[in-house]
Formats: sequence, C-alpha cells, structure tokens
Amino acid sequence: MQHSGSSYGKSILSAHQYLLSNYQEVFILGQGLWSPWYVGNSMTGLDKEFGKERIIDSPVSEAACTGVAVGAALYGYRPIMVHPRMDFMLYAVDAIVNQAAKWSPMLGGQAHSAVTIRSIINRGGEQGAQHSQSFHAWFAHIPGLRVVMPATPQDARDLLIASVLCDDPVLYIDDRWLYEVEQELPPIVEMELRKEGPKIIKPGTDITLVGNSYSTHLCQQAAEILEFQKVSCEVIDLRVINPFQSDLIIHSVQKTGALCVVDGSWSCCGLAGEVIAQVVEKMNPSSLKKSPCRITLPDAPAPTSRALEVAYYPDVQQIIDTIMQMIEKK
Repeated sequence: MQHSGSSYGKSILSAHQYLLSNYQEVFILGQGLWSPWYVGNSMTGLDKEFGKERIIDSPVSEAACTGVAVGAALYGYRPIMVHPRMDFMLYAVDAIVNQAAKWSPMLGGQAHSAVTIRSIINRGGEQGAQHSQSFHAWFAHIPGLRVVMPATPQDARDLLIASVLCDDPVLYIDDRWLYEVEQELPPIVEMELRKEGPKIIKPGTDITLVGNSYSTHLCQQAAEILEFQKVSCEVIDLRVINPFQSDLIIHSVQKTGALCVVDGSWSCCGLAGEVIAQVVEKMNPSSLKKSPCRITLPDAPAPTSRALEVAYYPDVQQIIDTIMQMIEKK
C-alpha cells in the first residue's frame, strides 16, 4: 500500500460523490450523516453538496430505517443504509436477512432489493465489548446477501460503487482502523460485483497468507518484514466473502504448500475456518507441507482496558511469529 494519495476514508467519500452525481436513484440514509465526525471523513460535506433530501440523517431506529431502505430498493431506488457501528446493526437483522436477502428468490427473480447496507467496524479506544465487534462471518452465512470487505483505498471506492450498482442486496463493511491508509488511485472504472473476488496483492513462494479488511493490511506489513528474513509470503486479500470463491487460494497453496489465515473476529464457526476448510476439501492433502493455521481474536468479548486491547487484537508481530514457527517446524 502506498503512503501518499487518497486515504481509505476519502475514497469512500469519492465513491459517494460519484454515485450521487451520476445516479439520481441513489440516496443515503443513516445516523449521524450530517456530523463532521460520526462517520469519519467518509461523508464530509455530502449533505451540503447534494442536499438533505438525499443525505438523510435518520432517527436512532436501525430496524425501521433499514426496512425503509429495503422497501425503497424494491421500488427502484438504490439506497445506501449506513450503520456507523456494526454492533447496533443487529437491530436490523430481520430486514437484512429475512427481507432483503430473500425477495428475489421468493419472487422468482421478478423483483430485486438493490440495497447496500454500509456497516462500519469501529473498535479500539477502550470502547468495550458492545462497540467493537465484526459480525461479517454471520452475514456471509446467508445466501442471497453479498458481503464485501475492502482492504485498500481503491477497493473502498470501487467496491462501494459496484455494490450500489449491483441488483442484489450487498453488505459493504468498512473498518475505521483503515481510514488513514493512503494509496494512489486510478480513474474510476465501474466494475461488476458478480465478477469480483480474492486478489493476490503480493506474490510469494513459501506460504500463502490470507486476510480480509484490516487483517489484509496487517498481512501485507508482516510479509514485507518477513522478506528480510528470507520468507516469501503470497498475500491474498479476500475482498468478497459471500459468495466466497476459493480457487485462487487453492492454486496459491498448491504452489506454496502452506496456509495461514488472519481474521479480525473469532475462530469458532468463523471466516478463517471456512477458508481453511474449503482449501483442505478441494485440494490433495499431500500438497500441504504444513498444517494450516489461523490467527483470530481470543475467545472472549473485547476488553475495555487499553492494556488488554493490545493483547486482544492480532498484530503484525503475532503474524510474523506464527509464520516463523510454521516455517521452522519440521
């Protein structure tokens, strides 16, 4: 990742500007959208640029507002429903899981709920267990709901545009810890979300290192340091976790013979375990030189103490130590 250019947060802002300028059926609904700080720098000034009838600062009612967005999508709009904290999006699970994800298959494809649910992971800073969670694996379990987790500024911009232009309901998850990551961006080219999946962001030969969202950022940093220790990591960014495409990862592991998956949530029934399961199911086990491993959160709610937070969240050093142990193990 570059350290000059557009930041991740401002890339989301530019995606909003592009969509609102070019598609009159797009509007944005959610809490704190007129605030200069509530959603970081990802929506600054949009209410002044496009008007408060399209940038709607909603009441604190996740269920009702998400239901409105799903209904508007059925009538031909392309709403973006913003949940500034994924934790409280749980109030809207019925609208997302039982409504948005089900309308197209239940109506034989004659109607589509083209709603984008933008859900923000907003953890750390001693916020505690009820303000620090990422439930991406829950929602990736649901057929009919696309789940997107951009790790780079370019994907933050381009995958948001692709999500809103997709006829299927999409859960787009961004992470506040990435908002200041910077990258030089090419001009916008609209993508078809159905064609997007994992990408190799750093080629390597010794081990396949898989991440998503902020975990991808950690993986890339770890891989750069491990180069100095003569360990070549192939880093893969998942990008889209539902529907999940494993072919690229399997091809990489067939080459490297080793797999480590890093995920910013828990292990039990989690995304990291799903990645490992699909690789092991679909390739010849004899191709694996090492047992796959996963790095996830401890099996406990997030702590409030700053000192405990340091121990709780995976970091670059933990990834480096884990990979060195794998490489050195006979």
